[in-house]
Amino acid sequence: MTGLDVTVSAVVAAPPGEVGSYVFDPLNDPEWIGGIREARWLTEPPLRVGSRVERVARFAGRRVEYVLEVTELEAPSRIRMRSVRAPFPMDVAYGLEDASPGCRVSIRVGGGGWAQRLARPLVRRNLERDLRNLKRRFATQSSGSSSVGGGSSG
Repeated sequence: MTGLDVTVSAVVAAPPGEVGSYVFDPLNDPEWIGGIREARWLTEPPLRVGSRVERVARFAGRRVEYVLEVTELEAPSRIRMRSVRAPFPMDVAYGLEDASPGCRVSIRVGGGGWAQRLARPLVRRNLERDLRNLKRRFATQSSGSSSVGGGSSG
């Protein structure tokens, strides 16, 4: 894909099924995805191929509204979504794999065009922050244990 293509990953201190149940529920997006202010179903739950979710976000100081449609779903290990209404084309994928005793979560965001290429460092920082939020959420749920591993790749 030309333009933006950023992938980050980290290990979260919970099993893939538990993390997937949380990450694959769009109503949780505002809790762990830093820029998301609102998320709402445009189709009836549960999540499946063809489901659509509208997100309202703040990005680079601006309000951004967009709709993502699920194009692939293999719960609890993979979901891929594409923008169907957005200021720029976007492809988002979450992957989860066992990393006993936790789960490796990866997020990939891609999009077309030169403007998205310029936004790569900002997108990477935001995605890394989102993974830290996710790690904190599951670290506080486990009985006093701290988060495991972490990092990014790209």
